[in-house]
Amino acid sequence: MNEATTVSFVATSRAEAARDFYANKLGFCFAGEDRFALLFRMPDGGKLRVQKVEQFEPQTFTVLGWEVEDISEAVQALAAKGVEFVRVPNLPQDGDGVWSAPDGTRVAWFKDPDGNTLSLAEHPATL
Repeated sequence: MNEATTVSFVATSRAEAARDFYANKLGFCFAGEDRFALLFRMPDGGKLRVQKVEQFEPQTFTVLGWEVEDISEAVQALAAKGVEFVRVPNLPQDGDGVWSAPDGTRVAWFKDPDGNTLSLAEHPATL
């Protein structure tokens, strides 16, 4: 398994909107489509399969996330492309929507067109 490539999965009932979001807003390389899914190559070498479904109810928790070196820079870059960051009630977040955890991890959440909760995280050097 050490040489296996990670493949992540999310679902969509709106394939065109998902393709636009993952390719044009998040910048993933669109690799193909069949009747079951959209396939993207991610910068870290992993793959993302966006499964086509007729009906979809998003989960209430984060389903997919990425570690970034500079969360402020990443949030601002995505916001400039129209990505809206989620404000979580009763959770202190800065002006960009970034929450700072007690261990120093910084997290921001956003949603794809189907309502899947996605996240960016910047971890302290010790983690």
